[in-house]
Amino acid sequence: MSQLDQLPDPDPAETAEWLESLDSAARVGGPHRAAHLLRRMADHAGRLGADLPRLLETPYVNTIPTSEEPAYPGDEELDRRITAWNRWNAAVMVTRGNQRGGLGGHIATYASAAWLYETGFQHFFRGKEADGSGDQLYLQGHASPGVYARAFLEGRIDEARLDRFRQEAGGDGLPSYPHPRRLPWLWEFPTVSMGLGPLSAIYQARFNRYLEHRGIKDTSRSRVWAFLGDGEMDEPESTAALALAAREKLDNLTFVINCNLQRLDGPVRPNFKIVQELEARFRAAGWNVVKSLWGSAWDAVLARDTDGALVRRLGEVPDAQFQTYATRDAAYVRDHFFGTDPALRALGAGLGDAELPELFRTSRAGHEPRKVYAAYRAAVEHRGAPTVVLVQTVKGHTLGPGFESRNANHQMKKLTGKEFRALRDLLELPIPDRALDDGLVPYAHPGEDSPEVRYLRERRAALGGPAPARRVVPKPLPLPPEKPFAALHKGSGSQEIATTMAFVRLVKDLLKDEGTGRRWVPVVPDEARTFGMESLFPSAGLYSPPGRPTIRSTATSSSTTRRRRTARSSTRGSPRRVHWPRSRRRRPRTPRTASR
Repeated sequence: MSQLDQLPDPDPAETAEWLESLDSAARVGGPHRAAHLLRRMADHAGRLGADLPRLLETPYVNTIPTSEEPAYPGDEELDRRITAWNRWNAAVMVTRGNQRGGLGGHIATYASAAWLYETGFQHFFRGKEADGSGDQLYLQGHASPGVYARAFLEGRIDEARLDRFRQEAGGDGLPSYPHPRRLPWLWEFPTVSMGLGPLSAIYQARFNRYLEHRGIKDTSRSRVWAFLGDGEMDEPESTAALALAAREKLDNLTFVINCNLQRLDGPVRPNFKIVQELEARFRAAGWNVVKSLWGSAWDAVLARDTDGALVRRLGEVPDAQFQTYATRDAAYVRDHFFGTDPALRALGAGLGDAELPELFRTSRAGHEPRKVYAAYRAAVEHRGAPTVVLVQTVKGHTLGPGFESRNANHQMKKLTGKEFRALRDLLELPIPDRALDDGLVPYAHPGEDSPEVRYLRERRAALGGPAPARRVVPKPLPLPPEKPFAALHKGSGSQEIATTMAFVRLVKDLLKDEGTGRRWVPVVPDEARTFGMESLFPSAGLYSPPGRPTIRSTATSSSTTRRRRTARSSTRGSPRRVHWPRSRRRRPRTPRTASR
């Protein structure tokens, strides 16, 4: 109960009427109907400006209803074919490496996330040749084969280099995981150290905003995208700075979490739902959350769910059981999922035996470009907070029943000839049987002048060049003047001063320099006053990106007159002034060796 709820009720009769209405709704429609009404009322109250605690979880369905999905902007058929070529070549690259020398690598991760990447590459990720700095991509390391396959389709990597995946000795190899030191023209950031990718992405978005605020670089059109796995979010570093991102309103940041519900040792949450857990965690931290869970095959079934029985069932089934449904036949799904409630049995009765397993095996939103595009569009248009997109997929999607949703697929490094034939047929690729009869499965390319390659290059040109790509553009800066350092060279004379005091004097003088002053940035988490750095407050100020109201200290001294020291705060909007109390008495300093 909040403090306002503890105040006397100004109109008890009106309150009683509302409670009676809720009692009536619960009697007629049941507690689920009452809960639905309360959620709708809470949403409406938020739009009216009412101050209510935020709901941490929403039903286990897509945030964006099908009726509100935006029109898909590209050629969906060409996008599908581009994704098919990339799926094939990613699987071939890892398989060939393991046929030759057991090199390892990952196939199932990119298979689950292919549309998450391709939708971004085709319609969202801005290249370095665009206005501003382009977007910055933190890509999931296990999906790197798909990124290499796309670079092959673009002509940035040839077949010989694909065959050097995980073979970097002697140069020209492709590193297994993203790292700018291993492949400096392609990768921008290292991401596979578990948890460091999301943490680094948050601080990159914060730094981009800082550069914009200080007028050093125009990053207003740059967005940071971090692609993560649901299991990766268990690393402490993955969620260490969520509150910082929300507090500083980093709406230039998007997390995309591939929720295929699996990790190496089994389901991410065997007896719970990782999507719901992540939603609650991000909402509590102040993020905007977009859930994209179910594919279009679910749309008609959900539309017939007039009493909410299906939504309730989706919300109560734990992840381990969902994975089981993805591997079982229609009879099992009909009995164990739809057979628990009369209303559900009626829904299931309208579905054929071929439809039922596919609902869980393939119809997840992460495998449909329209669903992914709608989620990304909502993310980039949201203002005032970072966005996390929780996308549900099947690990090993399109690779066949031996891979899809199997706990062992993390360790499965190659496909058999039979599995490649099935993959070719599913992807509808023009690869003849005779090409699959030899030992090594061939790479495939539609041709430099094919509609797919022309369209791909047109899309990248419209978005500002290839991605991912790393550009190093050094800009030499003038050296600071000698005068501030000359004062230190002379020493402090007969008076001993602390080295920190000498350092603060140097920084103050450097900040005043017209040529380089704005690039000197004191970064002090706290206790600047302890080390005698409070004299920087009036000149350097405190960085406060959200532009909060003036902060007035409640600290008082023994004097009836409070002294304050002001510091100008850099904000995105109008400047603010932050007041700092100054004690009348200085703390005695311990003499140290004088700076000479």
